[in-house]
Amino acid sequence: MTDVNPPAQPRGDSPLDLPEDDPFGPYNLPYGVCTTAGRTERPHIVVRYGDHVLDAGGAAAAFGSEHAELLQQPLLGALMAAGRPVWQAVRAELREWLTAPEHRGTTAGFLRPLSEATMRLPFEVADYVDFYASEHHATTTGQILRPENPELPPNWKHLPIGYHGRAGTVVVSGTPVVRPRGQRKPPQEDAPVFGPSQRLDIEAEVGFVVGTPSAHGESVPLAAFRDHVFGVALLNDWSARDLQGWEQRPLGPFLGKSFATSLAAWITPLDALDAARVPPPPRDRALLEYLDDAAEPEPGGIDLRITVAVNGHTVSEPPFSAMYWTAAQQLAHMTVNGASLRTGDLFASGTVSGPELSQRGCLLELTWGGKNPLELPDGKRTFLEDGDEIVLSAWAPGASGTRIGMGEVRGVVRPAR
Repeated sequence: MTDVNPPAQPRGDSPLDLPEDDPFGPYNLPYGVCTTAGRTERPHIVVRYGDHVLDAGGAAAAFGSEHAELLQQPLLGALMAAGRPVWQAVRAELREWLTAPEHRGTTAGFLRPLSEATMRLPFEVADYVDFYASEHHATTTGQILRPENPELPPNWKHLPIGYHGRAGTVVVSGTPVVRPRGQRKPPQEDAPVFGPSQRLDIEAEVGFVVGTPSAHGESVPLAAFRDHVFGVALLNDWSARDLQGWEQRPLGPFLGKSFATSLAAWITPLDALDAARVPPPPRDRALLEYLDDAAEPEPGGIDLRITVAVNGHTVSEPPFSAMYWTAAQQLAHMTVNGASLRTGDLFASGTVSGPELSQRGCLLELTWGGKNPLELPDGKRTFLEDGDEIVLSAWAPGASGTRIGMGEVRGVVRPAR
């Protein structure tokens, strides 16, 4: 059960006193689920504030919030399903508890150091869909993999291309990723061989978490995006390029993708990114009405600045603002046939890449299919080796000149079993 009476406030500087430029300050307030020292028996909902976590359910009970029951759940699902008016009300309460001087004594007792929290996957993933929304990524991979064909498929600028992934292998940041086994066909071989992937890759992506469901048979228009999307999180869609290249003839990704997808432990509320909304790149094809966002009152792009690090060394800084297809367009397209949304659906942007070499969001692009190895302090890399650690991090412009930090995605490659 959640504690109603907070422990005594620890001595020393209060964790409520954050620097104005802290990326996890009152303009952010991302949600997570964790166990903490002394409460390991039950996961509980927390909100990150600086380098501490707030026991949201305990604080809500102490302040007599009408939303206490939603915040005392072991996962975010009930809060996500409650809808946007509730999300906004809870967010306003959290900010008041954390910033109002009269609440300091009570709130401080529900804060714990982030270092004491063991983060969990914060919601049950219902379905997982991955898109292919970066023109720079699609163009570059087309040049690498299909040099004899047009860089972009003929449908690419008419609809957001996507595939249905596996929800059961979405794992929280920090979970080790085992090198997958499968069929691959080396160019010099006449028949496929079976074994560990030799071309293990990452994809720097942004995931969108659905809160409010929709009815089967109904579509979700662009204007309803905010009513259904609860929040945003960084995502690494691990990819076995050799497995993928052999099986993807003629259908889409399967075993080359389904072994693991890493998701940040922290879900940033969509409203926290209001100051980061930007127009998408200019469109050079007319869009069908359900995808045409030219007249939408709010720009559909988001200015997220992503960093990709391999073993602590930055190898890329992809700009999410360069994505051709927006998340609202992706949501509209994935429901236009009447497919329903469920609370906990997760859809991802696809690899985020920019026009420069230093902005490519996967090793396939960074090494030009393995032909141009990366020079790292611990040696050259074409694709990932066992023991490599990948960390994705990001920030976005926030209100009043602040920065909004995104929860990182971290994963270490383990040898094939």
